[in-house]
Amino acid sequence: MRSFRTELEDPIVENDIIELEKKIRLFKDGKIDDEKFRSLRLARGVYGQRQPGVQMIRIKIPFGKLTVRQLRRISQVADKYSNGHLHITTRQDIQIHYVSLERTPELWAELEQDQVTLREACGNTVRNITASAKAGVDAAEPFDVSPYAHEMFTYFLRNPVCQEMGRKFKIAFSSSDKDSAFTLIHDVGVIPRIKIVNGEEVRGFKVLVGGGLGAQPSLAQVAYDFLEEDKLIPFTEALLRVFDRHGERLRRHKARMKFLLNEIGLEALMSLVEEEWTALKNKSYKVAGNAGNTTEIVFSDQYGNYEQVEEPTSERYQKWLEANVFEQKQKGYYGVFLKVLLGNTDTDTARKLAEIVERYAADDLRLTINQGALLKYVRKEALPALYRELDALGLAVPGFDTTVDITACPGTDTCNLGISSSTGIAKVLEDVIEKEYPDLITNNDIKIKISGCPNSCGQHGIASIGFHGSSLKNRKNGMVLPALQVLLGGGIDGEGNGRVAEKVIKVPSKKGPHVLRFVLEDYDEHKLDGEYFSDYFERQGKNYFYELLKPLADLDALEAADYIDWGRKEQFAVQTAVGECAGVIIDLVATLIFETEEKYEWAQESFAKGQYADAIYHAYNVLVNGAKALLLSEDVKLKSQATILKAFDEHYVDAGKIKLDSSFTDLVLQINKNEPTKEFAETFIAQAATFLQTVKDLRRQAISA
Repeated sequence: MRSFRTELEDPIVENDIIELEKKIRLFKDGKIDDEKFRSLRLARGVYGQRQPGVQMIRIKIPFGKLTVRQLRRISQVADKYSNGHLHITTRQDIQIHYVSLERTPELWAELEQDQVTLREACGNTVRNITASAKAGVDAAEPFDVSPYAHEMFTYFLRNPVCQEMGRKFKIAFSSSDKDSAFTLIHDVGVIPRIKIVNGEEVRGFKVLVGGGLGAQPSLAQVAYDFLEEDKLIPFTEALLRVFDRHGERLRRHKARMKFLLNEIGLEALMSLVEEEWTALKNKSYKVAGNAGNTTEIVFSDQYGNYEQVEEPTSERYQKWLEANVFEQKQKGYYGVFLKVLLGNTDTDTARKLAEIVERYAADDLRLTINQGALLKYVRKEALPALYRELDALGLAVPGFDTTVDITACPGTDTCNLGISSSTGIAKVLEDVIEKEYPDLITNNDIKIKISGCPNSCGQHGIASIGFHGSSLKNRKNGMVLPALQVLLGGGIDGEGNGRVAEKVIKVPSKKGPHVLRFVLEDYDEHKLDGEYFSDYFERQGKNYFYELLKPLADLDALEAADYIDWGRKEQFAVQTAVGECAGVIIDLVATLIFETEEKYEWAQESFAKGQYADAIYHAYNVLVNGAKALLLSEDVKLKSQATILKAFDEHYVDAGKIKLDSSFTDLVLQINKNEPTKEFAETFIAQAATFLQTVKDLRRQAISA
């Protein structure tokens, strides 16, 4: 592979991309271990696909905000390096598939020409920060959270505090108490608040922590009812430091913030956060109201350059207005939601959409967490013409965020973790609703969400009616068939209250449409006046629905078609591999020492630039990783960074193998007892350098013994 240089203005970004290209060459030459390389590429948005030899590229779109220029750039890149298809995710990212590993640095460099990044879109990092698509135009919002989401993204991108945590970390901003961004299922959830102090309005946030879905869902707990706006980023940084040190690292399935919170409790967690406050480089961090150019809307020269047309009289147009269009808080302007089937589109459509945005809306397209999009600042008189143009692209389908707008992850189409098809069944269910239950096209109560496995990328854990991919074995013939785990009763009620969906029963995948019919018709027949579906489920109880659906789980009368998954022709077989939702934990001693040397170099570089807090954290990682390398060489099981400190004291300091002026724990935890000054950084880096040399000497002695 050839080396190359980019033409980017930002040297940090340029060096990052060049470093990826170098690491790919080393990996291809067999000089970097596969697990180490996996961790590195995931943190740069390069994710292994179900299909061997190609990669999925996740493009990070902070809080879903895209300019027309960025949309065109992504389309150009998808045509050049992929197959011209784009996939909008439930985290407001865009994914492209079937990309050659060797071409990923060039792809990234081209994206960065329009400030689009791959960095930390995957891996054990702070993932894409999501927000309500209506932020900035929502009549119910106390203020626009977009600038805060933008600044949060900027602050933690490449931040040494959150580069190699035990697992991924997710942050969401909702625009109001309706919680349209689902803050309840995030590691950190943020909702705007205004408090009157001495007669003046003070901005702040309700802050939730420790939420998450997956196989063991948990709703977030309230850390603050009101946290002043300038304390939000410092709090988040302190929490990340706690998660980095105390979070699980041995058992991957227990390595999320929700498990740490459940283990030690909210009071203990907040106490640990307080202990980190001294070491923060910013005790207060004020966010400018126009960060990310989200408040000042800039229209293109072509804006408003359209011909007015007569308003359509069709029922479909009226349903589109009802379900997809809303009046913004800015009087005279309207937001228009686009329902995108399963979040999938192509570059030709994206380019034509870019032209439509230029004519009708502000240059601020928002991707949504249910895999759609939002056009902002559309004039009322432009709606008929806009409808006609969107309809020609297939983007004026009524029913955004209603029962017919089903959320589904890619599942077995491309993901290693997919068990049975999520996209295939989603298409079938949408068709059932459109043909048999047309009244539900404007229903905002019942939400259907589907994942290809238990991990809930399709958010089935908070669905009114949810499904996740699974399998069943017919004991009579020993054959395996695709299945769906049915979950019911979940959701966010529009007032900030959440409920996790309950597992009810597992049925063959081909019975999925019947499950939908059984549930909808039973609800329609037996609900009380005005009773919402979640309340109906709670009133009837899980066992009621188990008995209702039990006939569909019968495997005695299966047909040949039941052994073939939706959208497939071949007989079903379970084909899962190691997932890459977060990087694996690397336990190779030699690799760890190599990484530790790199971190020491980063500490020196940050110190030279005057970035003392970053330099200190890099030095902290030198100490922790060096100790981990020696402990792993003795097969010591290590649950977290905190246990590394304790174990190293026991196995090395107390055992007399290493002499220190204090315990190793006290040496390392100087990090949260000192201000991040130049003097402390210099001392701490020197201590890390001495320790690193000791680790290398001990390792050489062990190898030569």
